[in-house]
Amino acid sequence: MNNLDLFKSVCNLSSRMVTEKYSTSFSRASTLFQPEIRQHIYNIYGFVRLADEIVDTFHDFDKAKLLTEFEESYARSMENGISLNPILQSFCTTQREKNVPQHLVDSFLRSMRMDLGQIKDLNDEKYIDYIYGSAEVVGLMCLKVFVDGDDVEYERLKPFAQSLGAAFQKINFLRDISADFNDLDRTYFPNVDFRNFSAADKEKIEEDIARDFAHAKIGITMLPMSCKLAVYMAYKYYYNLFTKIRRTRPELLMTKRIRVSNARKMYLFGEMILNKNLNLL
Repeated sequence: MNNLDLFKSVCNLSSRMVTEKYSTSFSRASTLFQPEIRQHIYNIYGFVRLADEIVDTFHDFDKAKLLTEFEESYARSMENGISLNPILQSFCTTQREKNVPQHLVDSFLRSMRMDLGQIKDLNDEKYIDYIYGSAEVVGLMCLKVFVDGDDVEYERLKPFAQSLGAAFQKINFLRDISADFNDLDRTYFPNVDFRNFSAADKEKIEEDIARDFAHAKIGITMLPMSCKLAVYMAYKYYYNLFTKIRRTRPELLMTKRIRVSNARKMYLFGEMILNKNLNLL
C-alpha cells in the first residue's frame, strides 16, 4: 500500500467511525451489507451526518458560515479529486465511483440550508421539497451504490427508495417534535398547530407514513441480496419506532423523545441474522 492508498484508507475509516459513533443502529444494520457496498454507505452517512450536525448542533458557532465552508470544500474536492477533509474525500470517492448525480447532492445541501432559516408553517409544496432534499435523495444516493451502474434498475427502484427515505424522515420529525419545536423553533409538518397538537393531527401524519412504508416494502423485496437484509433491518427498526410513536399520546410526544430499546434493537438484528442464515429473504 502506497501513501496515497494509506490516506484513502484513513479517510474511509473516518467515515466508518462517524457512522459507528453517531448511530449504533445504522452501523449495526450496515454490517449486513456485502463488503463491496458497506464502505460506500459509510461514506454517504459521514457526509450527510456532518452537514446535519452543522445545522442542528453547533449553536455556539456561525452555522451559516460553517455550512458555506463545508459546501465550498466539497465543491473543491470534486473539482480537484482530493480533499484533506477525510469525510469529504471518502464521500467524493463514492460519488465519482458510483455516478451519484450532482443534483441529488445539491438538493440535500439546499435542504440543510433551509434548516438555517425559519422552518415554521411550511406549506405543502415546501414540505415536500424539504422531505425530498433532506431524506429521499439520501436513499437515492444509496440506491446508486446498490445497483452499481444499472440505470434501468435504478429507475425501477427509485420511487420505492424515495418512499423509504420519506418514511424515515417523517418518523424522525415525529420522534423529535419536542426538541424541534421547543429548542430549535421548527415545525416541519404543514397545517399543524403544535401548540395544540391533536390526536387527529397525529393520526393524519401517521396515515401518510403508513402509506410510505407500504410502498417502500414492495421495493425492498426487489433489492439484490447484497443490500436487501441491511435495508430491511433499517425498515424494521424504523417500523418498530413508528409503532411506539403510534401508541404514544400527542401531548407526550411534545415532551419526550421516543426510542426503541437496545434490547429490542438486538432482537431485531438477531432476527435478520436468522433470516440471512435460513435464506428467508
